[in-house]
Amino acid sequence: MIINEVGLVDVSRHFGRRRAVSHVSLDLRSGDILGLLGPNGAGKSTLIGMLATLVAPTSGSVLYGGKAARDLGAELRASIGLLAHELYLYPELTARQNLEFFASLYGLDAARVVPDALESAGLGERADDEVGGFSRGMRQRLALERALLHKPQLVLMDEPFTGLDDAATALVKARLQALSGSGAIVVLATHDLDLADGLVTRVAIVRGGKLVTDENAAAGLRARYRTMVGH
Repeated sequence: MIINEVGLVDVSRHFGRRRAVSHVSLDLRSGDILGLLGPNGAGKSTLIGMLATLVAPTSGSVLYGGKAARDLGAELRASIGLLAHELYLYPELTARQNLEFFASLYGLDAARVVPDALESAGLGERADDEVGGFSRGMRQRLALERALLHKPQLVLMDEPFTGLDDAATALVKARLQALSGSGAIVVLATHDLDLADGLVTRVAIVRGGKLVTDENAAAGLRARYRTMVGH
């Protein structure tokens, strides 16, 4: 399935009496790298969850090519790659075994896709070490490749640079730009403005669950953010 556009249409999500997201509308297009910015608790993770079909909106709609997730089913989920705070890795398995397991879930030829993924993660020499002994940055890189094994058209990432050193950060940024160049839609939730600056093509700032602005990325992101959010 090819996802060329995704739309959030007046979506809200309530958890009891708390409004995590309130009346947000966004249109995403092929090639976008959207920086979803805002302070902790702004609603970024909830928006990522709704785009990933893991969190149902209390009201409003999430549309993929004009269709709702319930009308697309498994075909849609096979086109989404998610890197969340929970990395979905098995610490008792090696890096290779983790990727082989997820490749099998996607019906992929593990012998073909796993070696390339390990190299992209910079873990070729640690492929047969148990993930439980990895640093946070190593696990983060492995989880990124886990999320990209099936070449998703919609890539959703919640704080993907956590634990990465400068070299690994540069690799991940190049990976995201390549995905955008291939036509994927990338949504990147982060509060690290320095990393977002120069990477994202669009900026959506949320505060208190509400969309403050949705605009093309431009120089001076930090100053713009401070104006919108207040710190």
